[in-house]
Amino acid sequence: MKNIHLLLLFFALSLSGCREKEPWISLIGEDLSNWEQINGYATFELVNGEIIGTTVNGSPNSFLCTKERYSDFILEFDTWFDPKMNSGVQFRSESRPDYQNGRVHGYQVEMDPSPRAWSGGIYDEARRGWLYTLDKNPEGKKALKVGEWNHYRIEAIGNSIRTWVNGVPCADLVDDLTPSGFIALQVHSIMNDSTLAGLQVKWKNIRIITENPEKHVTPYKPVIPQVSFLDNELTTREKQEGWKLLFDGKSPSGWMNARTGTFPSVGWEIKDGVLTANPDTASSERGGDIVTAEKFRNFELIVDFMYSFGGNSGIKYFVDTERDSGKFASIGCEYQILDDRNHPDTGAGFEGNRKLAGLYDLIAPSNVRDNGYDQWNRASIIVNGSKVEHWLNGFKTVEYERGTPQWRELVSKSKFKDIAGFGEAEEGRILLQDHGDRVSFKNIKIRPL
Repeated sequence: MKNIHLLLLFFALSLSGCREKEPWISLIGEDLSNWEQINGYATFELVNGEIIGTTVNGSPNSFLCTKERYSDFILEFDTWFDPKMNSGVQFRSESRPDYQNGRVHGYQVEMDPSPRAWSGGIYDEARRGWLYTLDKNPEGKKALKVGEWNHYRIEAIGNSIRTWVNGVPCADLVDDLTPSGFIALQVHSIMNDSTLAGLQVKWKNIRIITENPEKHVTPYKPVIPQVSFLDNELTTREKQEGWKLLFDGKSPSGWMNARTGTFPSVGWEIKDGVLTANPDTASSERGGDIVTAEKFRNFELIVDFMYSFGGNSGIKYFVDTERDSGKFASIGCEYQILDDRNHPDTGAGFEGNRKLAGLYDLIAPSNVRDNGYDQWNRASIIVNGSKVEHWLNGFKTVEYERGTPQWRELVSKSKFKDIAGFGEAEEGRILLQDHGDRVSFKNIKIRPL
């Protein structure tokens, strides 16, 4: 019996010796020689294995950046930050002379102690803004322990980026804009507020796996929403969830002029995966509004759009092209697309009800985070029965219910007051508006609810 126990012990030790260990590499050495500071002039120091950043009044965002670049990796770190400030850690980020004079830009995992509670979300610093907020991930919003040490994990493998805070899944992003870059620790800007000077953010136990990181990823479970920015392409999960592309990036299949029933031969252009109204061509002829051949009832719609300087357009839904022999072929509830900074219509209507991401001429938007002209923005429209929501770049801007006395009161005071039953159709087409300005669309996808 003793010999059997010894034999079992020998095999156990042999197996443990053969088991592959996770090849973690520490990013904190005896000093900060493998890091460099870029942009602002907040202070960074290494004390007892902790990197401590301290805010300085008047300084822009400050970043302590790794000198090495990383592509696919698993990154973990512990962090503590003063509850009066937010911070973040950059990854796959860059600083180039040809981009905003060397400004650090790229993916950032958020450290957010505010009631908004978006810690673990993903922000595209100095570029596209918010890519993954936590408004649709209530459990993720509870993960951060404000004022305490918190543990973060980032898995960036190919176009998949996932984050955890204290073991709770926070973000599930699919994006391929930047495949590699440095990692950076951020001390947020403090501009003309001396009361916020001297606040600290700390990091310790910063470690990374770069060798075959795919062997150590967390098994995938669809427990939180997935957000994809792949151009005109559905992820495996999106296909499983019933998403459908309304534009394949190559052809006008599934789209037609709202009045003629065929796709316009001029006035719209498909180039490099982008659908554009009024492209810069020699022809001044407009193509008119285009609609989907298919009708939709309850759905979630996503559209990436880019307007030109002073641009005006819209995304309409519940459009009935056959009603009254086509009299209302371009009429429907409209998610407004407008350059609020440079178009006169921003001051028209009533109390801002013609602004970007609002319900045109009916409901003014709130929480508008516009990336500006000649930049991509993401619109989302969710229709579930009579309830409708508008979203812009991860922020809900409008919420309303059709068919109620309040709804009909709104309509009675709008330019749609003479259209019986406006906005109360059970189903309709999706419309992209040609308002005479250059506006582009891509990543148009929809799923039934």
